[in-house]
Amino acid sequence: MADGMLEGKVVLVTGAGRGIGAEVAKLAAAEGAKVVVNDLGGAVDGGGADATPAQEIVAAIEAAGGEAVVNGDSVADFKAAKGMVQQAVDAFGKIDGVVNVAGILRDVIFHKMTQDDWHAVINVHLKGTFNVSRAAADHFRAQESGAMVHFTSTSGLIGNFGQANYAAAKLGIVGLSKSIALDMARFGVRSNCMSPFAWSRMIGTIPSNSPEQEARLAKIKRMTPAQIAPMCVYLLSDAAKAMGVTAQIFGSRMNEQVLFGQNRPLRSIHRAEGWTPRSIHEEGMPALKPSFIPMDRSADAFSWDPI
Repeated sequence: MADGMLEGKVVLVTGAGRGIGAEVAKLAAAEGAKVVVNDLGGAVDGGGADATPAQEIVAAIEAAGGEAVVNGDSVADFKAAKGMVQQAVDAFGKIDGVVNVAGILRDVIFHKMTQDDWHAVINVHLKGTFNVSRAAADHFRAQESGAMVHFTSTSGLIGNFGQANYAAAKLGIVGLSKSIALDMARFGVRSNCMSPFAWSRMIGTIPSNSPEQEARLAKIKRMTPAQIAPMCVYLLSDAAKAMGVTAQIFGSRMNEQVLFGQNRPLRSIHRAEGWTPRSIHEEGMPALKPSFIPMDRSADAFSWDPI
């Protein structure tokens, strides 16, 4: 049941025509927010455009008694990003939060990845997150309040096969979010990351041509986009502000809520006379090696079934 956690707020959600973004938009509206539903309506690889998915989410929000408007522009275009933020202000008088969900996939093993594969993914995920956040930042600074939620992934936080472009973008978003949190704290602006675990169109592109892959996908299908939305909506709320929630990385995994660690020194070694390549090999590396991070994939780090 809704508690009015976002009563009086105006929120922009990108990639909100389907999947996780759609569920975030609908729950934000149910919790009292007026919502700009942005979605280019393209294919998983970024091709094409279709306003229908975003229009359907706006219709669903309005049918439930909420207020929402459609935006069909691309987050990869800075001018368009400024326009969708301005649309929120024009339609509803202000903007209080942005949720950067929009994304595409161009999965390919690294030695076969093209520049187009790289640029397409970086432009939507990393540049798109910058574009929308930067467009909102001026408004947030002026009103001395605002919240941003950016979508990262365990592909970047931990690792995965065939996703160098996606992993680089998603880990870049973590650095971007932390920098925003640091730079804008004095203006009352918060910035956090979400790493979702849910079945979506993008996850649906993962091949299932082995028993191991089929078993993995069966587990993922139990995790729905609707289970991601509550944490996202909470992070936009004044309750999260009162709790001082900023500069963090969260994950929602079925009924689990996860707080991720961030990079910190693990171990250091000292040699009074300094180091040479040989002494590093003979003394330094044997001391450091027990603390090496294993070459895990996401599934290795989350070895237990979703609960």
